[in-house]
Amino acid sequence: MSDDIHIRVEGRAGRITLDRPDVLNALSWDMCLRIEKALDDWRLQDDVQVILIDAVPGRAFCAGGDIIAMHEAGIEGRYDYGRRFWADEYRLNAKLFHFPKPVITFLHGFTMGGGVGLGCHGSHRIVRDDSRIAMPECAIGLAPDVGGTFILANAPGLLGEYLGVTGARMGPGDAIRAGFADHYVPEEWGDLKDALVETGDVAAVEAAALAPPEAALAGMQAEIDALFAHDTLADVAAALDGREGSAADTLRQALSQNAPLSMACTVEILRRLRDDPTIERALGLEARFTFRAMEHGDFIEGIRARIIDKDGAPRWKHASAADVSRMDVENMLRPLGPLAPDLEVWT
Repeated sequence: MSDDIHIRVEGRAGRITLDRPDVLNALSWDMCLRIEKALDDWRLQDDVQVILIDAVPGRAFCAGGDIIAMHEAGIEGRYDYGRRFWADEYRLNAKLFHFPKPVITFLHGFTMGGGVGLGCHGSHRIVRDDSRIAMPECAIGLAPDVGGTFILANAPGLLGEYLGVTGARMGPGDAIRAGFADHYVPEEWGDLKDALVETGDVAAVEAAALAPPEAALAGMQAEIDALFAHDTLADVAAALDGREGSAADTLRQALSQNAPLSMACTVEILRRLRDDPTIERALGLEARFTFRAMEHGDFIEGIRARIIDKDGAPRWKHASAADVSRMDVENMLRPLGPLAPDLEVWT
């Protein structure tokens, strides 16, 4: 048994527990492949009736992917490393979304980036008071991925644009409102997990759930919809002058700090996705950006500034949202052709 992830069958449940608390349970490439293999096996095992995905106690369920290795590959010009990793990760995300048995995820602490891809495509997504869910990729020169844009595109109104551009963190009430979680279970989860292992009956989740806390985002919905009622990020930024309110303040801060190209492409991806909101289309559009992010975007610089050197002073390719042209966005989101990831979940 590996010491970074524990995969086993207990009673009627296939169980996956992340165990890298020192790095907030960041997902490595190898972990993704082992999780995928377990899902492939359990799909065909009649005695496995439910899947439970959780993490050891600590600050996070999973705060993202293991991007240190990605940075090393990028500065060495090994851009294929990222494309191959993301292709495997996105296939896993699609398998979780389409898995034919209940997938119950226990999202304690931070669930961000790659953690969203692992924890937020299940059938029963559980949060509690310390849960903090976010898609903060624009801060490091990436864009929301791992199928996160599918959830964002289906959020109420234009909430998806706000969450994707700003990377705002959601507590339990907001996460449920935005579609990243389903059930609020504030007490310790040990008894619930034991019941699921023993019975394989997801009715135990419904029985344990309580009404979620008030969603702060609900009171901000009209403001958010007005802020993003424009075609492009540049239009959104131009219309922000003179706007007041908590959402406007958060957006203003994001526009001054996050990668302009990433934010502009996030808005465009969500606008395109609403015409055909499927998980496969979401992952395909995301791949167009992420597969180019190392060589043509701001990803390597974002990791340097935020993770490696931690100087908080990234030198983005564009100075502001106004400097991102329509052609810049189109170049990042043009079809990948033969490089497009294979999202066939089962043959």
